[in-house]
Amino acid sequence: MAEFRLPKNSVVKKGTTHKSPTSGRIKKFKVYRYDPDSGQNPRYDDFEIDLDECGPMVLDALIKMKSEQDPSLTFRRSCREGICGSCSMNIDGRNGLACTTAIEDIKGDIRITPLPHMDVIKDLVPDFTHFYAQYASIKPWLQTVTPEPAGKERLQSPEDRSKLDGLYECILCACCSTSCPSYWWNSDKFLGPAILLQAYRWLADSRDEMTGERLDELEDPFRLYRCHTIMNCANVCPKGLNPAKAIAEIKKMEVERII
Repeated sequence: MAEFRLPKNSVVKKGTTHKSPTSGRIKKFKVYRYDPDSGQNPRYDDFEIDLDECGPMVLDALIKMKSEQDPSLTFRRSCREGICGSCSMNIDGRNGLACTTAIEDIKGDIRITPLPHMDVIKDLVPDFTHFYAQYASIKPWLQTVTPEPAGKERLQSPEDRSKLDGLYECILCACCSTSCPSYWWNSDKFLGPAILLQAYRWLADSRDEMTGERLDELEDPFRLYRCHTIMNCANVCPKGLNPAKAIAEIKKMEVERII
């Protein structure tokens, strides 16, 4: 089961219990709460939700909690379709998207916490500043030297295009990186599964002309080689991607250019 990073010298205590006003199929949620402006330690609040009056997903329950029981509850959400990655969090010990995690697939009470080992801004909202800075560091855009064909796009064969399948679908939700023990302990230097998968997406793109420079940037004991193929990343990815395989391909490319 994953853990999340608490503020220093803090203890999570039991907080408020929000009872359901109805008596239907009641599901209990234990939700992590932390407001740095209050000066108080983190706590867990208990919420009771009537499943007969709630949508099927965990995000539906969170929206119901916020709209009907506690408007101060804070979390990210946007598309509600598993596309944007905004509502990534740890649900009952597993990283995932609240909008695609069905309530009825989880037995018993449901514990909801922020993504593991990230600083918490408030409640279920982690700080992605460092994660996005790492993403920017790999220059995630097409880099070329030759002039663009006049009046044409840079063409790519269907075979070359198929090499990007399983890479471009990443939504940068950080579920994989925050499930990786190597990223927990070395996130200041190790890029982590999500960013390395994105890095390989450009290495695998036949139109990109900066392969050598990209590999030079990744050739580092920590930026790339802290991956030990534990496979937590592939197990939790809500899009069914395999970052560990992408990392292995980068390592292979590093070796092949030396031979």
